[in-house]
Amino acid sequence: MKIGVCGTGRMGASIAQRLIAVGHEVGVWNRDVTKTRPLTDAGAKLYASPAELAAGCEAVVVMLLNDAATESVYRSPNGILKAELAGKLIIDMSTVRPDTMISVGSAVAQKGASFVECPVGGSTVPAREGKLFGLVGGAQADVARAMPLLEQLCRRIEHVGALGAGATMKLAINLPLLVYWQALGESLTICRPLNLPAERLIDILSDTAGAPAAMKGRGSIIAKVLGGAPLGETAFGLSAAKKDLATAVQFAASIHAQLPVAASALACFEEAEAAGLGDADATTVSIRWAQRPAKP
Repeated sequence: MKIGVCGTGRMGASIAQRLIAVGHEVGVWNRDVTKTRPLTDAGAKLYASPAELAAGCEAVVVMLLNDAATESVYRSPNGILKAELAGKLIIDMSTVRPDTMISVGSAVAQKGASFVECPVGGSTVPAREGKLFGLVGGAQADVARAMPLLEQLCRRIEHVGALGAGATMKLAINLPLLVYWQALGESLTICRPLNLPAERLIDILSDTAGAPAAMKGRGSIIAKVLGGAPLGETAFGLSAAKKDLATAVQFAASIHAQLPVAASALACFEEAEAAGLGDADATTVSIRWAQRPAKP
C-alpha cells in the first residue's frame, strides 16, 4: 500500500520506519526536509508538499507537533485540503485540541475522504515496534477501513467515540504521567536527608503502587543521570510534553473544568524549557527539580 507520513519528527519518523519494515511503499513530507533524510535513505519517497503527498498516496498518516502546525498543514495553499482527496484515507495521530481534530476531520470528509483520528500512547521505541496504544475517534465505517493499518502500528486500539473523542482521551492519558514526572522530582527532593544512592531511591520508588508503567523503562535512566551520567536519548521531548499539558489545561478551561495540579506541573515544565531543556526527555523535569539547590 502507498502510505504517506506527513510530519517526520521523532514519532512520525518512527511510524514511517515501522511502515517501511512491514512492507509498505512509504512517502514522506516534513517542513524541515533534513528530518526526512534517514527515511529517504531507507527507501521512502520525498514529496514537496502535504498536498502532493496526499495526492500521491492511498493513505496518509499525519503526525504533527501542535494545533498551529495542524491548521497550517491542512489549510495552507499547498496543504492536504488542496489535494484531490476523494477515496483517500487520512489518519491523524497528532496530539491536539479536540475541536481542532473535529474541524480538520470534517473538512477532509467534505472532500470525499475517510478521516480517522488516532492519537497514540507510547514513544519512539513502541512506534518502531508497532506497539502503540491507539485512541480512535471517527465514524464506524471509516474506523473499519483504517483498522488493518492501525493494527500494524498499535498493540491496542480503542474506538472511544466520534471525532474529537480520541484527542480528548489522549490528553487524559498524558496528564497523570506528566504530572508524575514533576511529582517524582519533588519526591526525590524530600529524600535528600537520607543520603541514599540515586539507583536505590529509584528502585524503591519504582516498586510501589504510585509508580507508572513508564518507570520500568525510564527509571534506570533517571537514576543514572542523577548519579552524574549525561542525559540519555530523548523518547518524548520536554517541549512536546509541555505542549500536551498546556493543551489539556486550555481544553479543560473551554469546558469549564479545572486542572489545578496539571496547571502547577505545567509551570514547572515551562521553567525547564526556559532553562534550555526543551529537546531533552520529559523525565528531565524530575531530574532538574531533584537537583535544585535547597533553599533555607
